Amino acid sequence: MSHSNSDSSSSLQLSWLLSYVKPHRLSVIVLLLLSLLASALVLVQPLFTKGMIDDGMLAGDFSLLLKLALGLLAVGLLSTLLSGVTRYLHTLISARVLFALRSTLYDHLQTLSPSFYAAQRRGDLMSRIDGDVAEIQRFAIDGLFAGVSGVIGLVGAVGLLLFLSWELTLVALFLLPLEWWFLYKMRPRVEVAVRAIREKMADLSAFFIENISVMKLIQNTGNEDREMNRLNSLNQYYLQGLLRLQWLEFATHAVPSTLTSWSRAAIFLWGGYWVIQEQMALGSLIAFSTYLGMALGPVNSLLGLYLSLARVKVSLARVEDLTQAPADIQPLADRNNQSPSILPNQVGELALRNVSFSYPNSTQAIFKHCDLTIPAAAKVGVYSPSGSGKSTLVDLLMRHYDPQSGQVLFAHRDIRDFDVKQWRQAFAVVDQHTVLLRGSLRENLRYANPSASDEDLWQVIEAAQLTELVETFPDGLDSLLGENAMHLSGGQRQRIALARAMLQQPLFVILDEATSALDLDTEALVLAQVRQRFKDCTCFFISHRIEQHNPYDYVLHVDHAGLRLESRLCPQSVASE
Repeated sequence: MSHSNSDSSSSLQLSWLLSYVKPHRLSVIVLLLLSLLASALVLVQPLFTKGMIDDGMLAGDFSLLLKLALGLLAVGLLSTLLSGVTRYLHTLISARVLFALRSTLYDHLQTLSPSFYAAQRRGDLMSRIDGDVAEIQRFAIDGLFAGVSGVIGLVGAVGLLLFLSWELTLVALFLLPLEWWFLYKMRPRVEVAVRAIREKMADLSAFFIENISVMKLIQNTGNEDREMNRLNSLNQYYLQGLLRLQWLEFATHAVPSTLTSWSRAAIFLWGGYWVIQEQMALGSLIAFSTYLGMALGPVNSLLGLYLSLARVKVSLARVEDLTQAPADIQPLADRNNQSPSILPNQVGELALRNVSFSYPNSTQAIFKHCDLTIPAAAKVGVYSPSGSGKSTLVDLLMRHYDPQSGQVLFAHRDIRDFDVKQWRQAFAVVDQHTVLLRGSLRENLRYANPSASDEDLWQVIEAAQLTELVETFPDGLDSLLGENAMHLSGGQRQRIALARAMLQQPLFVILDEATSALDLDTEALVLAQVRQRFKDCTCFFISHRIEQHNPYDYVLHVDHAGLRLESRLCPQSVASE
């Protein structure tokens, strides 16, 4: 990428970042004014010191010395109070910007398809959502106030330095261009090192997230040493990158600090000679030295801010990758500028018309010109050999993807005409990979229906054959399950997921190997309850093998030949490719 393109990209990224600060501009202005007042109070304090030394102590005027000392105390107290207020406002604005950034990013992530997450490492995603967003937020707020405060402090300090001695001021600023040139040369190297260390941190995060979730497999296969070796290698790579970054950051701080020390030494030599020759008052030299420190602080802060651009550019690029990831599902308003259709409150016919679909970046078609009609409230057993498109069909029905051509219809309306959130809420889904959330049993059961009463909860608990299990919990419905309830058996987790689905009021029910961990007797009891509670819903019972004792109305075959729906009463294709 050319230098001009890089600068243009950086400008767009910074403009995007500042858009999160603009909603708080009134608070920012108030904070800047308070910061300006606080800077003025800090700048005026050395003048009190100069007056106490030259006009009070050396002149023998104790009355003036007392007045100046009391004035210095008052200014110091007011400065301290202002510092506390500005710190509070700064924290408040900073937190709001951070939350807005994370909320925007998370809102976009919620629109992305399963294929996006299949291609991502969870550790890398967490690194971007947590570390990179926090780095961006720090720059947006801390950088803004560091820059403004630095400019205010520098202008005020330099003005007072010139007032005290323009000659010494020129000496103090002589090495400043050299410091700027050095940091200009170092910034690209720091940017490369920061990017490398962020990627290595993401590797470590991904390692822990992935390994902890499969720790039982690691233990069962005796691979503890192997995984430990992997961790040691990742630690070593991270250490190498960290040491390189530390050396670079040491250089970027050490060289300007050394040049600053040289400037200060030159000031004291020159100014001290003038004091000895009685060409300058001691109080003036002390005040000048104090203002020099006040000027060098903002100079180093501004130079550091310039260098921190290297860090935030890396974070902005990593977050931009996520924000620019395209959503596979386009909202209705983006398609044809019309309001969503009202979703019927009762089940209707579900149909595929001439549907073709292949995954992004894949040339293999999963479905090609498929037609299918599912009657309202049908109970459909779905036969699907591994890899034949069963999961894809479910994702198309629930609009995790839209077909490249053709339509999915409900009650003779294209499902894209409905609000996508309302459409997905019309489904109750229990798949073979049971997902339970960290929290209480009550919270897990009510997740899809937060308004469900305790009476409703106990009804589905009984229907899912969970009564005995719940009675063994120390706190009943308020017992904490832990992350994915790993202390429970697979069958117990499946029954909790089934009970959660029974609390919904869906139009469609999808049970994907949802009873695979249950014994035959319990499975028969639970499925009987499922069919009773969802008698007015269209139900899909998905399995690799169709069990003949299950009373389906239809059997849907999903394979590489397409889709074939057969009636159990009249075994012939009623809808096919």
